[in-house]
Amino acid sequence: MTRILAIDTSTDACSVAYLSGEECVERFELAAQSHTRRLLPMVDSLLAEVGVVLSQLDAIAFSRGPGSFTGLRIGFGTVQGLAFATELPVLPVSTLMAIAENHYTATGSIETPLLIALDARMQEVYWCLYSGLTATGLPAAQVEEAVSPPEQVSEYVQQHDLGKQLVGLGSGWEYTALAQSAVKMDSQVYPRAASVARLGYIGWQQGQAQAVEYVQLTYLRDEVSWQKRERIRQR
Repeated sequence: MTRILAIDTSTDACSVAYLSGEECVERFELAAQSHTRRLLPMVDSLLAEVGVVLSQLDAIAFSRGPGSFTGLRIGFGTVQGLAFATELPVLPVSTLMAIAENHYTATGSIETPLLIALDARMQEVYWCLYSGLTATGLPAAQVEEAVSPPEQVSEYVQQHDLGKQLVGLGSGWEYTALAQSAVKMDSQVYPRAASVARLGYIGWQQGQAQAVEYVQLTYLRDEVSWQKRERIRQR
């Protein structure tokens, strides 16, 4: 039976999960600015609870972004260390898709249009629109993942007449420009490792596991890195 460890540190939340067949065990904490300190102890505690060591796993799934630059790097750095040490393949999972999958799985409303929007700072949001679950269990994306001003996302909702059905999830919905664009919204929703594990398993079944050295994170923009480099040059 396939055994998958899943890790998510893409937002202020920090979570890990273990998936094997119908069994899914998760650790979840709101751990803003303490991912580095909390992540490995959470992994150790979880694996001890389920009685599995790293070498017995088949793969490691993780949130590949978009999300917090720092959080993504912390999570991926940990995944790299674990994968290199054990020669395990990895399964990158979209942060936005993980939020959508968790909502569909938890509510059973598998045909609800969802617009996931995470605060990307600098008056922008990372976002994607989903129309429901496919037969394989993947949320069906209707657009490419993007980073945009919330005003543009609101305009997209209006142009496509989505407001009467739309559910909005994620921290990006705290922007006033988006707040009136959905029938229901919840800005306090975070990605969870259990969803990353389930989506990772689907990827495993589809032959998407890969060596960690070939994986790239999804930032959607590099303005933050560019600004940091500019500040360094100016010193």
